[in-house]
Amino acid sequence: MNRHRLDAARLLLACALVVLSGCATLQPDPLPSWNAGATKQAIVELVRQTTDAASPQFVPPGQRVATFDQDGTLWVEQPMYTQVIFALDRVKDVVRAQPALANEEPFRTVLTGDRAAIAKLADRDLYRIVAASQAGLSIEAYQEIVKRWLATAKHPRFQRPYTELVYAPMLEAMKFLRANGYRTYIVTGGEQQFVRAFAEEVYGIPPEQVVGTMFRINYEMRDGKPALMQAPEVFFVDDKGGKPVGINMMIGRRPQAAFGNSDGDREMLEWTRGGDGARLAMIVLHDDAQREYAYGPAAGQPDSKSGRSRRRSTTRRSATAGS
Repeated sequence: MNRHRLDAARLLLACALVVLSGCATLQPDPLPSWNAGATKQAIVELVRQTTDAASPQFVPPGQRVATFDQDGTLWVEQPMYTQVIFALDRVKDVVRAQPALANEEPFRTVLTGDRAAIAKLADRDLYRIVAASQAGLSIEAYQEIVKRWLATAKHPRFQRPYTELVYAPMLEAMKFLRANGYRTYIVTGGEQQFVRAFAEEVYGIPPEQVVGTMFRINYEMRDGKPALMQAPEVFFVDDKGGKPVGINMMIGRRPQAAFGNSDGDREMLEWTRGGDGARLAMIVLHDDAQREYAYGPAAGQPDSKSGRSRRRSTTRRSATAGS
């Protein structure tokens, strides 16, 4: 039997196995990277319940919303948040533009290149470094700098661009939800303009569907043209209790589904589950030190400064965070 006849025979056999339902029921698995089990089934069931017009849990297409944390949920966040690494790399340029900063902390410590000392910097120091990395730039100029950095920067362990270190299961979940009328949003503690620089290319999420921490932006006239210029002052922190506030401010609807991985996502997950009808809240558990990282301290994993997560009984958990 030649190849074409063999393929046809296999197709006929497959159809015969589902003769009671018909060949039209043969559909590819929308979540092939997810382990079979309750977690995967919960996503499929949410979509079934909310998209079937005959279901009491039906949600009209324009009202279907799913939110995703970014760092540690959509891409790697160890050994340090990507935006912090970017901001640290920007310090030399920042100091070149403002030489007086070379004698101020935390910039002086960063310029030494002492990794141990840099790792000990407090959160307030990192916020100042991140703020300085974008201050005084138009939103367009800043995003262009981010894009150029992402085009060349590589993860210290995997030696691959950060934009390639995304989690296949989460990409599949977003694609599956969008194919069923959901709008997918990133809701991140990362700075909003930073994530907007790559979210559409990497995740298929347009800039207007990125909700993040915001630094103050001022409207100014530059060279006779209107411009939005970034300032170093924090305007809104989209983390922990700020996430439901940011969702309400930017989206205006409570999500049907939310995905996170850390203690900073707890309130978003609680807010999602607190709504009426079918809801889904999931946490990615990082327990694969070979393919990615294992950290927690949830499920007895090592504690972590980046993406710290403790076991929460109020959320469903996924252990399918392979890189």
